[in-house]
Amino acid sequence: MAMSARTTRQKISTTISSSALEYLEGLIRNDDARTLAEAIDLAVERLLVYENRERLANDTAAYFANLSDEEAAEEQRLESALSQSARGVDFDQ
Repeated sequence: MAMSARTTRQKISTTISSSALEYLEGLIRNDDARTLAEAIDLAVERLLVYENRERLANDTAAYFANLSDEEAAEEQRLESALSQSARGVDFDQ
């Protein structure tokens, strides 16, 4: 049996800055969210996506910064092979 969204939500009480409230109300005005609770969920979801992208970028940079010369050469070969194979691909279709 599926639970309604109301029973799966946690009730909180807090204060926020006026600019944060403006942002959340803007999400509602722009029809990105129907309620303040949905606007908060959306804002947190967007933050998590941003943090995950930042973590991925940092991890990727660290990976390439720590490659041995042999590993870097292999990455270069893979990059070249991928570039060659993608030449005929029309990414706009």
